[in-house]
Amino acid sequence: MAHITTSVEYAIHCLLWLVGSDGRALSSRDLAELQGISSSFVAKILPKLEKAGVVVANEGVRGGYRLSRPPEQISFLQIVDAIEGEKPLFDCQEIRNRCAVFDDEPPQWAVSGVCAIHAVMLKAERAMRAELAANTLADVADTFERKAPAEFLVQVQDWVSDRIDSRKPGRPPKASKPPS
Repeated sequence: MAHITTSVEYAIHCLLWLVGSDGRALSSRDLAELQGISSSFVAKILPKLEKAGVVVANEGVRGGYRLSRPPEQISFLQIVDAIEGEKPLFDCQEIRNRCAVFDDEPPQWAVSGVCAIHAVMLKAERAMRAELAANTLADVADTFERKAPAEFLVQVQDWVSDRIDSRKPGRPPKASKPPS
C-alpha cells in the first residue's frame, strides 16, 4: 500500500456503479463511459477485482461485471489490496546500519529492535488499514444515494438499461450519452 493510485479511485467508482445496477452486469466499456475515462484503463482494473473475488464476470453479448457479494461485505481495504497488492506503506531501508561513524560495524544499541521511524510508519499503516477495513461500498453508496437527486438515479438506470438492451443480438446500439 505504498501509494494509493488512480486505479483504486477508478475501481471504487466502477464498483459504486455496480452497486446501483440492480445486479445487472455492466461491461468495462459501460463503466468507463459512465466515468468519462479510458475503457482500456478500466479493462485492466476489473480483472484484478475479479481475481480478488470482488466482482464476477459474465461472458457473452450481454456479459460484463457484477458484484460478487453484497456491498456491505466489500471493504475499501479489500479493493485497495486487490488493485495495489498488499504492499507495506513504508519500506524501511535500515539506514541506521550505514552510519559513517560506525565504520560499517554498528553497535547493537543502534540496530536492536524495530527502527523508531519504521515503528511510526507501521502504526500509521495499521490505522489506515483499519479505517479502510471499516468502510464498505454500501457506506459510500448510501451517502451518494442521499446526496444525488432521485431523477439522476432514474437517469442512470435508464442509461444502463439502454446500454444492456443495445447489446441484444440483432439490435443496433443506441447512441447514448452518460447521465450528467
